[in-house]
Amino acid sequence: MADNRTFICISNYFKGSDFMIELKQLGNTVFLVTSDKLRDKPWPFEHLDEVFYMDGQDTDWNMEHLLLGVQGLMKSNKIDGIVALDDFDVEKATYLREHLRIQGMGQTTGRYFRDKLAMRMRAKSCGISNPNFCSLFNDHDINTFADTVAPPWVLKPRSEASASGIIKIHDKESLWMHINEMGNNRFKYLVEQFRPGDVYHCDSLIVNGKIVFSMTSKYLATPMEISQGGGIFRSANIVYGSEDDKAIKKCNEQVIKGFGLKHGAAHSEYIKCKDDGKIYFLETSSRVGGAHLAEMVAAASGINLWKEWAKIEDALVRETAYKLPKVRKEYAGIVLTLSKFEKPDLSPFSDEEVCFQVPLEYHAGLIVNSDKPNRVLELLDDYADRLVHDYAAVAAQAEIKKLH
Repeated sequence: MADNRTFICISNYFKGSDFMIELKQLGNTVFLVTSDKLRDKPWPFEHLDEVFYMDGQDTDWNMEHLLLGVQGLMKSNKIDGIVALDDFDVEKATYLREHLRIQGMGQTTGRYFRDKLAMRMRAKSCGISNPNFCSLFNDHDINTFADTVAPPWVLKPRSEASASGIIKIHDKESLWMHINEMGNNRFKYLVEQFRPGDVYHCDSLIVNGKIVFSMTSKYLATPMEISQGGGIFRSANIVYGSEDDKAIKKCNEQVIKGFGLKHGAAHSEYIKCKDDGKIYFLETSSRVGGAHLAEMVAAASGINLWKEWAKIEDALVRETAYKLPKVRKEYAGIVLTLSKFEKPDLSPFSDEEVCFQVPLEYHAGLIVNSDKPNRVLELLDDYADRLVHDYAAVAAQAEIKKLH
């Protein structure tokens, strides 16, 4: 096919099937690079031209081997695009693009979407409100932070995905105890002020630096609460055009523009602080949100973020115009928990609003859809209680920490 383009998709987690299927259906050659551990996952093999497997997972891949492998592929294929499907793949994709001079996000911009310290510093320099923070490089800076910023604080890994590895701290002595325990790894963390509030996420599609679609939703239990204490993950999109919706979308525009994301999908989180009612930037990522939030967004809007992201990437390499489909303005919510059953029977949840059952083993989860936001919240509350009572299991943090 003369007009065929070639993409390399990189994913450390089993996700993004809709993206790869759409790319293939648009007439492209699609290669997948993933972890050897994921060999047996039901990837959309019939839509992939070839799959390559790497040893290790997350940050364990040997980047030289990855580069050599892609260079080998380039001898007989012109690579038009490299796409990172998950958080941990952003560095890998930027590294390859820089070495091989392939268009797309480079390493400096990539850091703004992976490194929480880079995010904080970039937001501050762009005048975007974010929590007070401090790097852990300099002892004097840390002491000044602890003496001038009211606790509690949180120690955060700079490059973990979701809410894993976060430590909450209430006094200076404990702060130094944890920092000293980290030894030479301390530079991989930052400390920031913890401010209670409601956490929101804004899921967006971006073309030529402009947000062409975004939807604001609210976590009804935050990812941090879940990763630290088990419990039920819930989220629902908020009332369109409400004060919170407008304020978060305005902040989201500042973030996408200030951080330099030119095209693709973004999942960004914001907090509305209880003490001052203001919106603060928490973090962002250049990918589709995990934990089946894409299906929730699709249920409310009719927009499949994975498919539209694939169309944006396709339009970019072909230098054609991308057109967003018609957007519905309905409401949807997700409720999800670890389950004590491998394949839980969710047939008792039979309300007509149920539109999706989460297909993960040892998880029980549902998405509901309605044109009334209150109906969605009512069902999520009811389902959360029933799931806790009849299905839920609590795992140690190590087992639940990533809501990919």
